[in-house]
Amino acid sequence: MTTKDVGDDETMDRSLDKLQQNLSHVDALTQRLVAAMQKGRAVPPALQGPTPELYAKAMGAYWSEMINDPAKLIEHQMSFWSKSVTHFVEAQKKLSEGMLQAPEDDSPEDRRFSHPLWKTNPYFNFVKRQYQHNAQAIQQAVEDITDLDPQEKKRLRFFSEQIVNLFSPTNFLATNPEALSLAVETEGESLVRGLENLVRDLEANDGDLVVTLADKDAFSVGENLATTPGEVVFRNPMFELIQYTPSTDQVFETPIVIFPPWINKFYILDLKAENSFIKWLVDQGHTVFVVSWVNPDATYAQTEMADYVNDGFLRAIQAVQEICSVPRVNAIGYCIAGTTLSLTLSILKQRGRDDVNSATLFTALTDFSDRGEVGVFLEDDFVDGIEKEAAARGILDSYYMSRTFSYLRSNDLIYGPAIKSYMMGQAPPAFDLLYWNGDSTNLPGAMATEYLRGLCQGDRFATDGFDVAGHRAHISDVDVPLCAVACETDHIAAWKSSYRGVQKMGSTDKTFILSGSGHIAGIVNPPHKNKYGHWCNPDLSLSPEDWLDSAEKRDGSWWNLWLDWLNPKSGDMVPARTPGSEKYAPICPAPGTYVTAKVDVRAGNPS
Repeated sequence: MTTKDVGDDETMDRSLDKLQQNLSHVDALTQRLVAAMQKGRAVPPALQGPTPELYAKAMGAYWSEMINDPAKLIEHQMSFWSKSVTHFVEAQKKLSEGMLQAPEDDSPEDRRFSHPLWKTNPYFNFVKRQYQHNAQAIQQAVEDITDLDPQEKKRLRFFSEQIVNLFSPTNFLATNPEALSLAVETEGESLVRGLENLVRDLEANDGDLVVTLADKDAFSVGENLATTPGEVVFRNPMFELIQYTPSTDQVFETPIVIFPPWINKFYILDLKAENSFIKWLVDQGHTVFVVSWVNPDATYAQTEMADYVNDGFLRAIQAVQEICSVPRVNAIGYCIAGTTLSLTLSILKQRGRDDVNSATLFTALTDFSDRGEVGVFLEDDFVDGIEKEAAARGILDSYYMSRTFSYLRSNDLIYGPAIKSYMMGQAPPAFDLLYWNGDSTNLPGAMATEYLRGLCQGDRFATDGFDVAGHRAHISDVDVPLCAVACETDHIAAWKSSYRGVQKMGSTDKTFILSGSGHIAGIVNPPHKNKYGHWCNPDLSLSPEDWLDSAEKRDGSWWNLWLDWLNPKSGDMVPARTPGSEKYAPICPAPGTYVTAKVDVRAGNPS
């Protein structure tokens, strides 16, 4: 035996010892894992997926068509068998020739399979390509069903895709070459770190598995997020109103009040300073207010849309008018707050009031005739389950909302992060937007049901009217100067639906801007980044498709274009205003207390 052989053996022994030491930690972690999982909530079956009726209908329609056209079934099956057998023969041929390499791989690019071993290693390449063949066969089987309601077909397509995504070989250690290679390189340490990350997430969420998307230690609200200087100048049980300190000597006379969605916290518009829409707006010479909504607990069970209109929108507008001594404000509503701002504008018109000078809607739906991707979760089976859960607990727990939105992008927001964290032991990135995404809020039970039934399902605002706050609000009543910004790949508020809603509004001054990217990144897109681009077209009489075909594509952010629209509607320049007034004395510094308050959703108590 040579000295080199002895050295290799000793190195191997040390590596094996280190591997055993690392894996010995698994026992202790497993005990914590089991203990944490025992605390997890029992998710109602209605909120776990569509009822079996959908799959029964699909199966019945599939076999009915195949009986009437058996050649179709045979063609489908033979195509799948041919691909599978050919793939197997190619792999066998390489092995019989003594070549430990994969056959030529012309499969489509998929970033889940970006690691080189998926192409070069015969085992992993075989697993990947067979998964792709299986996925194509399932997709084709779904598409072959024609005797099914279009909405049911859409849901079947979506949930079948979720099953396919779940069973990707990248999601399992034995068939993930990147995770296995890292485990060998780190002598098992990556697996131990991954298990520690899994246990940490379970313990932090009382047994519910919620993948941590961003480094929670990298950010603190009020320290490196939501740091634009300002003061809380009003507070009631629904919200805190923040007025920001001016950064210019003069400001536009008409102030801006921003209504963020109460599904999440307001600081999506005040992330790190370089990404802050609020700071940018203050620096452009505007007096800016933002509503910071309370995170409701079970005591808000009977809070309705009317409460958000009367005690939220109208009360905030009144406070801004009084603080700035102005007759009107410019208002911005984001997502569900844009929908509710539109309801409020209809109510103001019916009351003969002229409090809003202009309105801007960010990714807001007012026409729900086509609910887009999120519509798969808005049929009766899911909404019935949400209604029961909200009635029993008094709130719709943020857990369910977060989970729903995550499944709209499951590979990006569930499986991809889970692989990196739990299989590879990586720490989550320090990403401000993803940190905010994990800081979600609850919805009052009554309001959630009212919104889902009357607006999302009933589409009443755009049809026969939505009853709220003593009025029947209608989309045609919205007649103030209006700018709507939608996002091209928005999976929550489809841009075409947003566009159709704007078309139905009564305003004679209407502008529609389509931003690149999605629901958040398309809005939080500072000009200095020069990302995504946007489309403009003044002709809103066209269909969404024709509007886009004839629209002008511009580079970078839409923020400056919107500012060119807003500034002429903002009055003369006046001396800069310090936060508050004699009647509205500052209460505490921004970002206030509501944004940092935590709610124990199990006990229903804020802390």
